[in-house]
Amino acid sequence: MTLSSKAKQRDLLNGDVGQTLKKMTIPMTYGMVLLMTFNLVDTFFVGLLGTAPLAAISFTFPITFTVISMTIGLGIGTSAVIARTLGKGDKEHARDIATVALMVASIIVIALSAVGYAFSAQIFTLLGAKPDLLPLIHEYMDVWFIGSVGLVAPMIGNAILRASGDTHTPSVVMGSAGLINAVLDPLFIFGWGPIPAMGIQGAAVATLASWSVGWFFIIYVLGIKGDLIHMNLPSKQVLVNSTRQILKIGLPASGANMLTPIAAAVMTAIVATYGESAVAAFGVGSRIESIACLVVLALSMTLPPFISQNFGAEKLSRVEQGYKVSVKFVMLWQLLVYALLIATAPWISAAFAKEQNVADLITLFIYILPLGYGLQGIIILTNSSLNALHKPMTALVLSVLRLFVFYLPFAYLGSILFALEGLFIGAVVGNLLMAIVSYYLFTKQFRCSD
Repeated sequence: MTLSSKAKQRDLLNGDVGQTLKKMTIPMTYGMVLLMTFNLVDTFFVGLLGTAPLAAISFTFPITFTVISMTIGLGIGTSAVIARTLGKGDKEHARDIATVALMVASIIVIALSAVGYAFSAQIFTLLGAKPDLLPLIHEYMDVWFIGSVGLVAPMIGNAILRASGDTHTPSVVMGSAGLINAVLDPLFIFGWGPIPAMGIQGAAVATLASWSVGWFFIIYVLGIKGDLIHMNLPSKQVLVNSTRQILKIGLPASGANMLTPIAAAVMTAIVATYGESAVAAFGVGSRIESIACLVVLALSMTLPPFISQNFGAEKLSRVEQGYKVSVKFVMLWQLLVYALLIATAPWISAAFAKEQNVADLITLFIYILPLGYGLQGIIILTNSSLNALHKPMTALVLSVLRLFVFYLPFAYLGSILFALEGLFIGAVVGNLLMAIVSYYLFTKQFRCSD
């Protein structure tokens, strides 16, 4: 691992806006690509154990995603508050906030995981898991719950580093954690030499090991190498004030994150009315979407610190320029991605589908839905920018509007009028309308903050 240093804390208040965002976003994209690749490897090895273990681990996704979404939301709040504080030039208070953020996030994750551990059987039964799968789920989730506090330091630590302008180290942490997990997976799952075969539990142990390495690394980087946190407990006043600032943004951001799997579940339910082939094609399409939108997601992590620091420094023209440059880039980039997907659609469909009707539906997905990924990018960037401007409730309202007023209703209406093809078209129309609303509301919020 390459260690972070103060030299990597990029100056976000001066210099060309486009070049600054470019140099911040590229490392994040690399890290996300590596992390996603290694996570696919994780799923592959569990799949080798058989259908039951794969089904068991699939049931764990909503629960693990809930805990992770909460942590991501707290990271958003942490990054926004620290970046604005740094923009004001108050580095000492930024250290206070960073220290408190690690403590508060750890307490919240421990509390959530304790509840999950205590009521695990009831929770997964409500999710629809059959009794014969519960032992396998317990094997994985008992270890996951116990070790979940280990994900706090890497995720919150990465948010602290991004707030200071360092996106290189977070990319190293993400990529390294994914690599460690991928290497340890087959060792712990299938056993090797003195290491016993642990089955599905081995996947959780491998994850815990990767978090532990990331935990020690990020604490060293923050506390010693970068001097970004205090190594002693803060005063009661600092603890209370900093916690209030973080949660003011972090809790609404967490709530917005948790809406995404709900919307995905509703879309899947609508698609399921068209049969198993449609569900299979939609599942493949969703994976394609996660890869096609990687740059947008990376930019959504690097744009907020830029905006928050300049907002704190009262350089509002750079805030506006950063947002507009990002929106323009995302539209052009996703148009290129759409063209590439169209050109490769036959090969992609053939690679993921053995049956021709599934391949045809994958092709239909590619022809329609990716056309709206640039519009979706505007929505994502607007929400992250509003959080950076300390407007978390506006961002949460936009998330609710997008999913439950535009995206899902228009997709459902399209499905009624034109079946599955109409569902996809309706989703694109919903994203178009929401992108217009998002852009308008951001400029309005920006004028209000000027």
